[in-house]
Amino acid sequence: MPVSAERSAGVIVFRLHGRAKEPQFLLLDYGKYWEYPKGHVEKGEDDRAAAVRELAEETGIDDIELVEDFEHEITYFFRDKRKGLVRKTVVFFLGQTKAKDVKVSHEHVGGEFLPYDKAMERLDFKNSKAALTAAKAFLERSAAV
Repeated sequence: MPVSAERSAGVIVFRLHGRAKEPQFLLLDYGKYWEYPKGHVEKGEDDRAAAVRELAEETGIDDIELVEDFEHEITYFFRDKRKGLVRKTVVFFLGQTKAKDVKVSHEHVGGEFLPYDKAMERLDFKNSKAALTAAKAFLERSAAV
């Protein structure tokens, strides 16, 4: 059976809370693991538009300001009952919000803004941790925060 390919896009969302210098990163609880808001890129949609749409659908956050020049792509494989083996590519953008509340969709159990260290503890997948590390390093280099 051939491998099918899927593409998704998401946003590594951060906010600066109060006077804190350290950003807090948004993670969503998918029930079995914690991850960033993300979803399928639909026909006729570019990656950035898909990422922003998925963020709004999954969290209610629509005031996102994407940081220029940050893209982090991950690829992994999973098995689907109907499609068999799937090669999934996800491109993440980095975005800042002032939102304090997250209104999670039916796809999620909850969501939380966490400091970097706590977010790293919560993430299960190595490629997700690598994406967060890349986002934090980018923010530090660019002095965006």
